[in-house]
Amino acid sequence: MEDQEYLQKILLSRIYDLVRVTPLHRLENLSERLGVNVLLKREDYQKIHSFKLRGAYNMIKGLDAAALKAGVITASAGNHAQGVALSTQKLGCRAVIVMPTTTPDLKVDAVRHLGAEVVLYGGSFNESYDYALELSRKKGLTMIPPYDHPAVITGQGTIAHEIVGQCDDIDTIYVQIGGGGLAAGVAVYIKTLIPAIRVVGVESEGSACMKAALQAGKPVDIGYVSHFADGVAVSKAGTETFRLLSRCLDDIVTCSNDEICAAMKDIFDDTRAIAEPSGALSLAGLKKYVREHNIKSGNHIAILSGANVKFHTLRMVAERCDVGEMKEGILSVEIPEEKGSFLKFCRAVGSRAVTEFSYRIADEHRARVFASVELSYGKKELQEIAKSLKKSGFMVTDLTDDAIAKDHVRYMVGGHPGRHLEERLYLFEFPATSHALVNFLETLGDEYSISLFHFRITGLEFCSVLCGFDVSGGKAEGLENFITRLGYPAQEISSNEGYHQFLG
Repeated sequence: MEDQEYLQKILLSRIYDLVRVTPLHRLENLSERLGVNVLLKREDYQKIHSFKLRGAYNMIKGLDAAALKAGVITASAGNHAQGVALSTQKLGCRAVIVMPTTTPDLKVDAVRHLGAEVVLYGGSFNESYDYALELSRKKGLTMIPPYDHPAVITGQGTIAHEIVGQCDDIDTIYVQIGGGGLAAGVAVYIKTLIPAIRVVGVESEGSACMKAALQAGKPVDIGYVSHFADGVAVSKAGTETFRLLSRCLDDIVTCSNDEICAAMKDIFDDTRAIAEPSGALSLAGLKKYVREHNIKSGNHIAILSGANVKFHTLRMVAERCDVGEMKEGILSVEIPEEKGSFLKFCRAVGSRAVTEFSYRIADEHRARVFASVELSYGKKELQEIAKSLKKSGFMVTDLTDDAIAKDHVRYMVGGHPGRHLEERLYLFEFPATSHALVNFLETLGDEYSISLFHFRITGLEFCSVLCGFDVSGGKAEGLENFITRLGYPAQEISSNEGYHQFLG
């Protein structure tokens, strides 16, 4: 479909018997801090608290009578599932939603409550999606893709049509990217109608599949993705979304989990709304882009794409938002094991507040401390603190950007082994189910000894697990076979600095 046809179909879209025209809110506090006018498109006002309703309803409503009578099918464990379910409830159409077996009961019940049939199949989205395609062919059900279809892209593009009618003199629109449906719809509308408006795509650093596609010149599978911003946790960009975005995007920026947490706090501070991580991603990109390009004026718009956050996720957000805003720095500091060392450390830090200090005696000479320090003016100040500590005789390492240190090591300080180990360290993603750990241990058997293990429930569908294995006696070669059999996403991180300083 050509750009002019997309524009026409977006303008003629008839979705507003179910979809709401959502408001555009100015973020007063953030606008004052950044020095530009920051506006937030509030898709959390939709009935399912997500923009996904637009694309799903637009595609389903456009089906002919025979297809509607036969019913539709999709695969999703998130907002798209609820969008399809609510759309078919409105139209009196059968809906089958294939969800991974790891999907929390809360999400399954929400989809069933909307009248859809739920089929639990597969341990991952890709397995569920392939099964949904198989059922679609066998049962004559129309597949409703989550992002890579012109009708879905058109539905998402109605957001851009509303924005243009709500704000004059738009400088830049920032749009989060998972598979690319939302960004493609917004970008093709804007660039066809008002090309002077800039459109910047925003991806999570842990799932930047569109950036990888743009660099490769085609969609590529990036493999392992982070699930903190689970709404954009996609490993391969869509074919049609890539075709549109490769022409229509002005720029693309990636954001860390800490930067996303900081944006979630900004939204809460200004609106008292609690965005989901992927919902705040575009605002995180707006903040980063404005600062990095020293932008001092203009109307800059971000999209709060969803607010279906799991409550326990907020624990991590609260811990990490100050780091994302560079209001807190994290240091590893080696201090002498002698009286007065802690006081000497505090004096070297100066008037700044020490927000975290974890320590355990290691030996009679030296000790390693995990410390967080409050900052007033960012990275430069942290460098000054490190310089002051070094001048006082301390050995200092900046761990502010070390995800392993923040997610795991900080809770395990003092855990050095009592004997030499040939240890290999891996970061796994376990599905957040009751049998995940048992499956891990049963697959492992008695071939390897676990030398280190840490996880912490965050309310997400996947749980980050740090695990060390003792591979003494030439066992290292078989470890990769175990990981393949297990089937959980994993990456080796044996060279991680925080691990070697506190746990190795």
